[in-house]
Amino acid sequence: MTSYVLAADIGGTKLAAALVGKDGTVLRGREVPTPAAPPGHPGVVSDALIGLLREVAGEVPPVAVGVASAGPLDPQAGTVSPVNIPAWRHFPLLARVSDAVPGAPCHLFGDAVAAAAGEHWRGAGRESRAMLGIVVSTGIGGGLVLDGRPYTGPTGNAGHIGHIVVDPAGAPCPCGGTGCVETIASGPSMVRWARENGWHGADARELARAAGQGEAVPLAAFDRAAGALATAIVAVATVCDLDQVVVGGGVAAAGEVLFAPLGRAVAERTSLEFVRRLRVTPAALARDAGLIGAARMALLSSPRTT
Repeated sequence: MTSYVLAADIGGTKLAAALVGKDGTVLRGREVPTPAAPPGHPGVVSDALIGLLREVAGEVPPVAVGVASAGPLDPQAGTVSPVNIPAWRHFPLLARVSDAVPGAPCHLFGDAVAAAAGEHWRGAGRESRAMLGIVVSTGIGGGLVLDGRPYTGPTGNAGHIGHIVVDPAGAPCPCGGTGCVETIASGPSMVRWARENGWHGADARELARAAGQGEAVPLAAFDRAAGALATAIVAVATVCDLDQVVVGGGVAAAGEVLFAPLGRAVAERTSLEFVRRLRVTPAALARDAGLIGAARMALLSSPRTT
């Protein structure tokens, strides 16, 4: 009988779950919108998640459970405080999932490092030894795979590329910093800047369409975002000796209007020879990356299941 990992990927807009085989194959999966819940009502979101996990698992007993969540998080304590889920502050997510799926070891990871692990295992980063995965969406997340294994850091929060400061005189960031990558290159930040400069569109998808049609302000917004991303990418590549960066997320789905200026900006900022080998590529697994990566990390964290 084939063994499966039950994986979850939790974000501010969607809850996703899947049964994933030991080879990375998704048996079945489903996602639902993350329910709106005000502070002080954590059960609204957690009940929806547990219902989804039970529905996806069905009668298949998983060998392990991997939960990828937006952060900040504390994997040792099993708690999460996602910026984009205000109802969860120091919420004991791992205990809640463990109670719902008894008999299987449960593990908690950051959603961006899970996405990076998924891309490295079964996506665009398969040939990489040292990889940074970036999710460019309503926020900007990052995850590292070093020497072929996901690297979470001592607290489980390594890879927060979205909060590298690239403009010390820039806009304030919700993290408390100033001029972080996320204040320039996230979808909402790009739309806000474009509107401040005369564009009248609705959202990041419309901004990408307008850039693809050659509109000046949307193109400038993507160039500006690419410059901020490139500055952070080159810094991380220099520190970690990376050979590949894989970029996914909703904004990355814009394609060449992001990747063309991003490639140019990385090249312009690269001076050291060992950094010049860096490849910047689109992600391959789309919305499944976090689920596949959570399963991979759960398998690595549960040696008896491999």
